[in-house]
Amino acid sequence: MIEEAIDVLLFVGIPIEGKTERSLEKMAMSFLAVAGISRTWKEAKGMEEKRFLKTREIISFINNNFNEKISSGSYDNIRRKDLKMLVLAGLVLNSAENPEAATNNPTRGYTLAPDFAELVRNFGTKTWKAKLSAFMEDRVALKDLLERKREIEKIPVVLPNGKHLEFSAGQHNVLQKQIIEEFLPRYGQGCKVLYVGDTANKFLHVEKVDLEQLNFFELSHDELPDIIVYDYKKNWLFLIEAVHSSGPINELRILELKRLTKYCTAEIVYVTAFLTKAEFRKWATQIAWETEVWIAENPDHLIHFNGDKFLGPYSQ
Repeated sequence: MIEEAIDVLLFVGIPIEGKTERSLEKMAMSFLAVAGISRTWKEAKGMEEKRFLKTREIISFINNNFNEKISSGSYDNIRRKDLKMLVLAGLVLNSAENPEAATNNPTRGYTLAPDFAELVRNFGTKTWKAKLSAFMEDRVALKDLLERKREIEKIPVVLPNGKHLEFSAGQHNVLQKQIIEEFLPRYGQGCKVLYVGDTANKFLHVEKVDLEQLNFFELSHDELPDIIVYDYKKNWLFLIEAVHSSGPINELRILELKRLTKYCTAEIVYVTAFLTKAEFRKWATQIAWETEVWIAENPDHLIHFNGDKFLGPYSQ
């Protein structure tokens, strides 16, 4: 019954990505409790049947019917976790016999929306598909609503070769966008981006064949820099760190990267990037010698930490 309840919620567009098996079970059991289902789907009741359950009553139903031992003191989890998405989707309502009842009205409780209760009663029957299609016809699934929100929060990025990427929101990825679209046209013309790690997807963009040809270290390694760029004409490999909350390329980081690239056939250029001068000042004392610093708010300038020349690799 619980597994089937999860299926029902999937069919009506409740997202389950990232949820643990236990959290899915609790969401399904809370849904079944609100509906009053313990044996068959025909048992489903909702607002029109005047079934309104408070959170502690939902816990009691779950314990009595699904062999659980949930503490009555965890009633707040029902509201804040187990039923949250169902309420957001409009499938479960926090209401009373009088729909205009105040939020603190003692008769108020959780109930199935009338159209959802009718749909649930048809699960497993020959009419289920038709009923589901009619139910979803003019409804935007919560899964789609959340995906649209995530799309709005994405940061569009265009690589030098014209390929479009989308970073998740955040200052770190804003800086990575600046590196690709502002730093590279100035200091890496004609370069190819071989790797970009997004905060939400470590392998957002990878040119694995190119990296293997350069005898680069394994991509599964936890010490990958944020961005890797290759200049085919000069045989320079840029290892770029975008600094927001984590540190710059310091002496320890240099040793790590040199060890990981000791068999690489390209010459290495180390670059630490910052959004602002203020951010740079926070980390300035830690930056390693023989590396480069680029600041996005002053994109036409580089800061060279020591060395007998400007931008370029130093002898290992």
